[in-house]
Amino acid sequence: MNKRDYYEILEVGKEAGAEEIKKAYRKKAIQFHPDKNPGDKAAEEKFKEAAEAYEVLSNPDKRARYDRFGHSGMSGMGGYSGEGMTFDDIFSRFGDIFGDSFGGGFSSFFGGGQSRGRSRVNKGTNLRVTVKLSLDEIANGTTKKIKVKKYVACKECGGNGEKNGNSSRTCPTCNGRGVQTRVVNTIMGQMQSTTTCQTCGGEGKIIEQKCTSCYGEGIVSGEELIELKIPAGVSEGVQLSVSGKGNAARRGGVNGDLLIVIQEIEHPDFQRDGNDLLYNLFVSIPDAILGTNAEIPTLQGKVKIKIDAGSQSGKILRLRGKGLPDLNGYSKGDLMVRINIFIPSSLSKEDKALLQKMQESESFNPKNKKTESIFDKFKGYFS
Repeated sequence: MNKRDYYEILEVGKEAGAEEIKKAYRKKAIQFHPDKNPGDKAAEEKFKEAAEAYEVLSNPDKRARYDRFGHSGMSGMGGYSGEGMTFDDIFSRFGDIFGDSFGGGFSSFFGGGQSRGRSRVNKGTNLRVTVKLSLDEIANGTTKKIKVKKYVACKECGGNGEKNGNSSRTCPTCNGRGVQTRVVNTIMGQMQSTTTCQTCGGEGKIIEQKCTSCYGEGIVSGEELIELKIPAGVSEGVQLSVSGKGNAARRGGVNGDLLIVIQEIEHPDFQRDGNDLLYNLFVSIPDAILGTNAEIPTLQGKVKIKIDAGSQSGKILRLRGKGLPDLNGYSKGDLMVRINIFIPSSLSKEDKALLQKMQESESFNPKNKKTESIFDKFKGYFS
């Protein structure tokens, strides 16, 4: 089944700002909230659909990738799949979008003191890893498989911390809600406050027999082989996020995220300046004077370029589109070829005699010759 466009789901335009997107999601969440539509499966799906759209459009990196690649660009890069998403996932991520003024947050918004409530959902911590990429990988995008050491769900208890996976009871203090609601009579009328249940710590249940493998935590040290899809055009220091691939949460909560920091491997031939690449080409004195053809490397393979007669050291030749792609667009940078005149450090007698003869020639006398200043060179380069 094809997914609907995220902008269409929230009924906003593609130019919508962060605050407009937040307001649009709040409106949809209120409209389709499960407390307001009990037993309505269609409303539940629309509630989840709105949360999925907000998860992507509220994150600048994910939104930029979605704008470029659509739903296919969300695979493995931090967007919800939409399938298997629970209400606890949504409440834990976006429960604070309504603030504290609604007596208990997101889930109690429509029911007040009589709402179904919800137990606290633990959140796993985020992990940060550095991934080294060559310029070729940056130019084309790549897939990396990395082994990450982290907390994983305990297999013995299934991650809930209970012996044999089933040895808990509902908290008698909060009746499984995870919160305690108090009503106090004041001169202003009745005032209601909601606090985390002190008996169960907000989890809504009490473990009577803890798992002997994880000691009731639901997580153990382990590792996971994770496949990362790196888009083309990333740069040094860019941080990507993969949802749910961080540390597992205690007792079956929501996993943290895996943050990927990009580090570039220095290229033997090219220097990078944004999306442009710089290549230093050394030519001999005769070739610079008489002109020649030279073969140079690019990220797409070798190409031949023409060196005009009389080329000066420092001259820049621009090869358009031979640089790196832009991360959030379809444009490409250029390859700048800087000509450097090669001066030998030692000469034979014959070479010296030849140069001394050239020295006497008027053609090689720089006096009264109009030459391009350094300022003019750089002005031409940036124009």
